[in-house]
Amino acid sequence: MVGETVVTVVGNLTDDPEIRMTPSGDAVTHFTVASTPRAFDRQSNEWKDADTLFLRCSAWRQMAEHIARSLTRGTRVIVQGRLHQRAYETKEGEKRTVIELEATEIGPSLRYADATVSKTSRVGASGGTLFGTEPPAPKDTPRAPDGDKSTPEKSSTFPF
Repeated sequence: MVGETVVTVVGNLTDDPEIRMTPSGDAVTHFTVASTPRAFDRQSNEWKDADTLFLRCSAWRQMAEHIARSLTRGTRVIVQGRLHQRAYETKEGEKRTVIELEATEIGPSLRYADATVSKTSRVGASGGTLFGTEPPAPKDTPRAPDGDKSTPEKSSTFPF
């Protein structure tokens, strides 16, 4: 949407993502990403850590399930999403505001790790699977324009 604040954060998960189900049956997971920027200090000639940003994140539905199955505490991740500000009241009656990231994309960072990706199958509206399927079988060979049933010659301009 226009006007939304979209950000990308790289950091480590502070705990294992926990998945929960809403009363309507949607899966949701909440997790925190800790991101610590580093800068080189020319005076001391060494790298120094700045203050760590702890950003609370959420993901919904199928992505929430994938995160809960695939990511664990300490995993370095890249998260992209929309920032949301939420106000609430504590048990003591104090009003508070938090900023959270609703993840639209997430994955492990491959800077310091390897990963294996496995696509999941998803059932479409017609009942067929949308992901993880084999390509459709080739259709009948096209006929020549004059009605001749022989196969057309391959052009020498195409590499296949």
